Amino acid sequence: PLAISTRFSVGIHILSLIATDEKMTSDLIAGSVNTNPVVIRKIMSMLKKADLIEVRPGVAGARLARPLSSITLLDVYHAVAVVPDKELFGVHAAPNPDCPVGRNIQSTVTPIFELAQSALEKVLAHVTLDDIVNEIEKKEASSSKG
Repeated sequence: PLAISTRFSVGIHILSLIATDEKMTSDLIAGSVNTNPVVIRKIMSMLKKADLIEVRPGVAGARLARPLSSITLLDVYHAVAVVPDKELFGVHAAPNPDCPVGRNIQSTVTPIFELAQSALEKVLAHVTLDDIVNEIEKKEASSSKG
C-alpha cells in the first residue's frame, strides 16, 4: 500500500502540472516532484493506459485526455494502483485453524476492510482534478500576497 499511495500522489502531481502546461516533459515534471524522470515516465505510462493523458509522438509533453472536471481522484487511484481490482487491505492467507484468533480473524476484519475501502473510494470519486488545481492556485495566490 505504501507504493500505491506514493504513486497516487505523484499521479495527481503529474496531472496537475500537465493541466497547467501541456509542454511539461518528464524531466520538468521530475524536477517538480523531486524524483527520477524514469519514475515519472512509468507513472505517465499508467496514466496513458488509463486514458487520462495523451502523449503525442515527436511532441514534447502530454495533454489531458479529458477535461479536468471529469477526472476524479478515484480515476487516478485506479490508474496507478498495482492491481486496480485488488482490495486496498489484503488479509493474510491461511492463518492457523487450530487457533481461535487464526480461525476467526479473516471473517472479523474483512467486513471492516471492505467498509474502509468503500469509504475511501466514495471520497475519491467526489474530488476532481479541477478541485485540486483550483485549491493549489488558491493557496499559491494567498501565499504570494505576503
